[in-house]
Amino acid sequence: MATNYDSIAGSYDFLSRLVFGRSLVDAQLCLLPYIPAGSRILVAGGGTGWILESIADIYPDGLHIDYVDSSERMLTIAMKRNYKGNTVSFIHQPIENYSASPLYDVIITPFLFDNFTEEKAHTVFLKLNDLLRSNGLWLYTDYVSTVQGPFWQKLLLWTMYFFFRMVSHVEAKRMTEMSKYFGQSYKVEFETSHYSGFISSIAYRKM
Repeated sequence: MATNYDSIAGSYDFLSRLVFGRSLVDAQLCLLPYIPAGSRILVAGGGTGWILESIADIYPDGLHIDYVDSSERMLTIAMKRNYKGNTVSFIHQPIENYSASPLYDVIITPFLFDNFTEEKAHTVFLKLNDLLRSNGLWLYTDYVSTVQGPFWQKLLLWTMYFFFRMVSHVEAKRMTEMSKYFGQSYKVEFETSHYSGFISSIAYRKM
């Protein structure tokens, strides 16, 4: 069964803030100033859509945003957000099945790749890479691989995967180390971490 967050869409933001406070929000907000004016943007797996309002606080108009999520209930919530004068298209589709043209100036993946097995994470990365123009920006936020991390990170990530496998059919059991896929094709414009290093925020520039 495919991953689907419909069952917890209404409580997702509350649950995430209960565990992480503002860390998940701040990890995404710190990357938004890198968005150029007038950009064509793909948000892949944006959830409840609060990020649309935060983007609109920086650019109240002039952006074209394609908002793709596999959860119909998440999209329903996101559609009610105040994204001001920006043009937003809401697309109910798994990102691995999505295609579009022309290419995007910015791709935003907020906590997307933690949902996938390593094989699918690689497949999705290649698909999104093909959708981003040369010199475009990839704003990447996700949990870090806990292989070398402290015990509490391993325990927390295991607990999260157990919970989301039960309620949302998340297929992954561990976090894929995504930096190897960005490799030599991207350069890091900005990088920081949150929640004692458990969450990574990176602005990648496609070369």
